[in-house]
Amino acid sequence: MANGNMADHLGGKYDHTLTWTQRLQIALDAAQGLEYLHCGCKPAIVHRDVKTSNILLNDKNRAKLADFGLSRSIQTESRSHVSTLVAGTPGYLDPLCFETNGLNEKSDIYSFGVVLLEMITGKNVINESETKRVHVSDWVISVLRSTNDVNNVIDTKMAKDFDLNSVWKIVEIALASVSQNVSERPNMQHIVIGLKECLQREESNKNY
Repeated sequence: MANGNMADHLGGKYDHTLTWTQRLQIALDAAQGLEYLHCGCKPAIVHRDVKTSNILLNDKNRAKLADFGLSRSIQTESRSHVSTLVAGTPGYLDPLCFETNGLNEKSDIYSFGVVLLEMITGKNVINESETKRVHVSDWVISVLRSTNDVNNVIDTKMAKDFDLNSVWKIVEIALASVSQNVSERPNMQHIVIGLKECLQREESNKNY
């Protein structure tokens, strides 16, 4: 794809930095792809390797979800097979995959929540220091608990021309998506609706 992948953009490989509106559009495009897999396909399909490097951008920074090598249809996979074949990328992989025998779309939701947190913070999914490895979700939760200020988790490289309420909403969706309680995770339709609302808010603000 003409503009590479989202991971390269967030990692500073390009001279320009994606705006918040661009990030929302990219996330929405990817979310709609996942929504189609989960809701539009019969039987439903789980991607199993959702990550920023698998979100490819065209020359207009519109996104396509890529790499379906690990994808599985939910109804045709036996539970015993899935339990012995945990697949995905460290950091994006739902921790509950190791504890349950089932395969469902909630594992993709977890991975997409991690993607949203990367998009918001501009940080790597796992940040390593001399003493420990910190997952981006743990870092965001820690910062918000101590400061309750979403400004402290927003990518510092990103232009400040955004509605803070839309950032808060996406943070809330992202943290719900990575919840260790699977029942608290939204479905892709809910995520798509939230992203659309935030994108519309940003675009309407720019029209004033």
